[in-house]
Amino acid sequence: MPETLSLPAPAKINLMLHITGRRDDGYHLLQTVFRFVDFADRIDFSLREDGVIQRLQGGAGIDVEQDLVVRAARLMQPHATLATAGVDISVHKVIPTGAGLGGGSSDAATTLHALNRLWQCGLDTDTLAQIGLQLGADVPVFVRGFAAFAEGVGERLQPVSLPPAWYLLLTPQVHVSTAEIFGASELTRDCPPLKICDLLRAGSPHWDNVCTAVVSQRYPQVAEALAMLAKHAPARMSGTGATVFAEFASQAEAQNVLQQLHLPADWNAVVAQGCDTSPLRQALS
Repeated sequence: MPETLSLPAPAKINLMLHITGRRDDGYHLLQTVFRFVDFADRIDFSLREDGVIQRLQGGAGIDVEQDLVVRAARLMQPHATLATAGVDISVHKVIPTGAGLGGGSSDAATTLHALNRLWQCGLDTDTLAQIGLQLGADVPVFVRGFAAFAEGVGERLQPVSLPPAWYLLLTPQVHVSTAEIFGASELTRDCPPLKICDLLRAGSPHWDNVCTAVVSQRYPQVAEALAMLAKHAPARMSGTGATVFAEFASQAEAQNVLQQLHLPADWNAVVAQGCDTSPLRQALS
């Protein structure tokens, strides 16, 4: 049995996001396309034999007991082969929080996979995805690790194959609250449901994000980032923000645009390659 593991927890972007309705329990019904990028947190796991789950390092300002990696570990512990199974976890964060890149959900998914191996739980991917759904609607897509068209609250996934692309990601220094945006009265919640074949058809007009107008109004920094990037390429927002992105055919093109931008010193900017298979899934295999 391995005693240590070090695995990536990659970011995702939402290439589009529509809201088609709202359930009685308040959860929104979505249609979105998830794509991974090769920009990732890294998480180190060290086996303990005293039953203790300890986070040695984590994201700034994230309470230990509320951290999704700790919560994921606690959900996995009943499935461990040994009752004394514990773990030390160190999360090396590079994905900004509150950025619409799924950093917390990705960290949780990586934790589920890592402890499934370290603790010899023997759970299959479907079971890990079901456990992950208790932590957040985005966790199953990170557990499964493939680019996908997602429906429901984000848990019904259909794999998609997307053209090669590089992305320039800009994240202003602002934390956008997903709960705030989904609770906004002005948010569009009645998008006509799409079929994946219509979405993927060449020239489809549906590659937009209905949250963009709400976020741009409430967070002027996001509107500024969109306007800045839109001077060079079509710009979109990921999830409920704050990250905005543009797609390019090559790394060189994306880097060239980045060099032309005059960004505030506290903004985060990265050029990353799109992946149909997540870096986590590649590492596990």
